[in-house]
Amino acid sequence: MPQLGETVTEGTITKWLKAVGDSVAVDEPLFEVSTDKVDSEVPSPVAGVLTEIVVPEGDTVEVGVRLAVVGDANDAEATPAPSPPDEPPAAGALAPPATPAPAPAPALAAVPAAPPAPAPVPAPVPAAAPPPAPPSSAGIVTSPLVRKMIGERGLDAATIPGSGGGGRITRRDVEAASANVPSASQTPVAAAASGAAVPSPTRVTTGDERIPFDNIRRRTAEHMVRSKATSAHVATAVEVDFEAVERVRRAHGDAFRAEEGFGLTYLPFIVRAYCDAVHTFPAVNASVDGDTLVVHHDVNLGIAVDLGPGGLIAPVVRAADGLRLRAVAREVNDLAHRARTKQLGPDEIMGGTFTITNMGPFGTLFTVPIINQPQVAILATDAVKKRPVVVEGPDGDDAIAVHSTGVLTLSWDHRAFDGAYAASFLHSLTEILERRDWEAELA
Repeated sequence: MPQLGETVTEGTITKWLKAVGDSVAVDEPLFEVSTDKVDSEVPSPVAGVLTEIVVPEGDTVEVGVRLAVVGDANDAEATPAPSPPDEPPAAGALAPPATPAPAPAPALAAVPAAPPAPAPVPAPVPAAAPPPAPPSSAGIVTSPLVRKMIGERGLDAATIPGSGGGGRITRRDVEAASANVPSASQTPVAAAASGAAVPSPTRVTTGDERIPFDNIRRRTAEHMVRSKATSAHVATAVEVDFEAVERVRRAHGDAFRAEEGFGLTYLPFIVRAYCDAVHTFPAVNASVDGDTLVVHHDVNLGIAVDLGPGGLIAPVVRAADGLRLRAVAREVNDLAHRARTKQLGPDEIMGGTFTITNMGPFGTLFTVPIINQPQVAILATDAVKKRPVVVEGPDGDDAIAVHSTGVLTLSWDHRAFDGAYAASFLHSLTEILERRDWEAELA
């Protein structure tokens, strides 16, 4: 298992893209891996024939564990059995073998019962019996991530059949075991004791289907729930007249597509406007650390990318305030393409200081996004459509005109700043979008 990021310690093999006996070229995608940061394809570091798959799909292993062997065609015909974990890897192995696991701790010796007290001495009031010790899972093969899932769901590892190599319990085994067993935090008794509302039990009828959350869906759910519990969310929205932007898009859209290979959308204009406005309102480009507001001087913009059924991810445009319009468009297009083709590295979705989520292509009117922790704000861009607006004519009289307009919504953390600050930032953003000379910016 390769090191896929500075903070990544393990990964789950979600799909092998080659079968034993298939030819593999250098840098050809070999398997898909899911980490707590990102799902990505991993290329083969060597050329040859895939002669052995050591770790099957669904298993979660730590960085450095041998996953497969790439050799020559003669090795493939032999089809060797999997090597023990402590053997050195064969030539062409993807990674060195994992460090042998420590031997399980010896079982605790039984403590003999104390002799009965002499008859003349009154027996003391017996203390409450301690709760029974949880079942031991010593000797059961699991990864740190799987152990965490077992603990969070209140399961007993000894009762979960492992489908991985050597009886290893995989993430899918835990999800299957917990499908029909509510966690302690979900039980009516636990909920009533904590004062929380008791949820109604889910009724499963014939024809219903249970779909376990995959890694991205589970991480997204955990992150969003934690954000709502952490930040004092407030939403402020403005309507923006995009007519100045639209005129430039109409005038230069065809030439831009011919030169760059992709269309000129509204998003790069919004990014450029944000980068200018934030210099006047730096607290928007900040994060919360305990009881401290950390204002970031680097503007690293997370751009939310829809992965379809695969979920949502926010790769980061580094130093966005140093890029002009055309360069911003290239960066956003490149990150979105690589996110959808699973070519992002884990470090490319880390370190964002502000996030923009773009629902506009889906025709939405108004979106209230959830803040991407530990950031203090996130901007939602909705559909830009032609609408009648009131404009001031050359002689000062009001007139009705058809302009391209849309709504921008800022979700912000009330711990970081107040409503007047948020509204002032949005006003500045609007002024830049409506009044800038975008012709000169695109040149």
